[in-house]
Amino acid sequence: MVDNITNLLNQNGGYSPSAGKSQLGKDDFLKLMIAQMKYQDPLEPMDSTQYTAQLAQFSSLEQLTNMNDKLETSIGTNLQLTQAVNNTMTAALIGKRARIDSANISYNGQDDFTIGYNLPSTASSVEIQIYDENGALVRTMDDVPRGSGEHNVKWDYTDDDGNTVDYGDYTFKVTATTSNGEDMTFDFYGFGKIEAVRFTSDGTKLVINGVEYFLSDIVEILDSAESGSDVSSANMKDISEI
Repeated sequence: MVDNITNLLNQNGGYSPSAGKSQLGKDDFLKLMIAQMKYQDPLEPMDSTQYTAQLAQFSSLEQLTNMNDKLETSIGTNLQLTQAVNNTMTAALIGKRARIDSANISYNGQDDFTIGYNLPSTASSVEIQIYDENGALVRTMDDVPRGSGEHNVKWDYTDDDGNTVDYGDYTFKVTATTSNGEDMTFDFYGFGKIEAVRFTSDGTKLVINGVEYFLSDIVEILDSAESGSDVSSANMKDISEI
């Protein structure tokens, strides 16, 4: 129907859609119908059946457009409500410990940082390596638990010489090998205390150990008094002191 009307209007210099429009809305549809009636041949007027069908199409288009507008408004309202509820609930997490799906560390004067890993079986060797923001290795810890299960180790922000590292960003990696010398596949992660909640334009973020994390980066929320399974003793502090 629209193609027939457009062809007719092109011949008579009638209505033309606005430049840059790729789709016709209900107002354009109505203008096309009026223009078709205006330029119809008086000797061969528009068939009433065809006109009724076009009116029905216009009515359906208007209803769908209105329904879409109401749906968008409803979705927007529900999104705002959901965000408000989430923000309120997230604020209650302040003071709790969180397990973070990230290997990033930001040092700005904290006492320590807890590194966790979960071995599927007893390992022959386990090594934790910590790198500065330039990729230089600053600390290696190999006197750490090797048994099956979850283990937590605290880094006190010192290098291999026992000196406190500079403020800045660091990353860590945990590797383990089997008795056959093969590399083991397992999860490792960081722990920290939730210090604050920030509501940004990018979404809600949790501040943990001075670093902002999205909620999607958080694997688990723990009570502040909970502790991990164990901690290595070499230059490490007991995790229960958090």
